[in-house]
Amino acid sequence: MIEELLPGTVVAVEAFGDVADAWLFPEEEALVSGAVARRRSEFATVRACARAALGRLGVPPVPILRGARGAPVWPPGVVGSMSHCDGYRVCAVARAADLWTIGVDAEPHEPLPPGVLDAVSDPAERAWIDRLAAGEPEVCWDRLLFSAKESVYKAWFPLTGRWLDFSDARLTVDPRRRTFTAVLAPGGVVTGFTGRWLVREGLVLTAIAVGASERPSR
Repeated sequence: MIEELLPGTVVAVEAFGDVADAWLFPEEEALVSGAVARRRSEFATVRACARAALGRLGVPPVPILRGARGAPVWPPGVVGSMSHCDGYRVCAVARAADLWTIGVDAEPHEPLPPGVLDAVSDPAERAWIDRLAAGEPEVCWDRLLFSAKESVYKAWFPLTGRWLDFSDARLTVDPRRRTFTAVLAPGGVVTGFTGRWLVREGLVLTAIAVGASERPSR
C-alpha cells in the first residue's frame, strides 16, 4: 500500500505479519538481545523488508544498525525509512542521487489514547481535526496528525541530526487530495515538507519523499 504514496524512484517492501524465517546479522542480534520475542520478531521482519528493498536497488545484504536517537543507518548512497505497528511492517529506500530524504510511518487506524492529542498538537491543529471529523468521522484525524508528524521527524532527522519536537511542526491536511503540509519552526535546513496519506485496512500510512533536485542550495 505504501507505494501508492511514494514516487517511482522509491523501492518499498511491506509485510502484514512477521516473517517466520527472518534472520539477523550478529550486530543486529545484539540490538535486541534483551527484547521479548514479539519485539525481536517485528525487528527482524522490518529488517527483512529493508534487505529485500535494498536488494531491488542492487545493494547487497548489510546490517541495518541504529544511529543517533535510534535512526536506522543506511549503506552509503542510500536514503530510507522504516516503520512498524501491529500487523504491518514497511521499509522504503531510494538512491541518494534520486531522493534527498524520505520518511514513512504506519499507525493503527484508531483514536489516540486520552491526553496524547493535546501533547502533540496546537489549538489550530485541533480545530481542523474537529472540523474534518464532523464531515468524515470515519477517519481518525488525530491519529493521522500523529503519523504525519512522525513521518516529518523521520525525514527531518537525517538532514539535521537534531531533535524536532511535535510543536516544531505545524500540520495542515487536505482531505480531498489526501496530502498534508508541515511548516517547520524557522531557522532549520528546511522550512517544511509536503506528504501524502492513506487510510486502509485498519491502518494509517503517511509518507514524505523529497527529490534530490529539491535540495535547497547553500
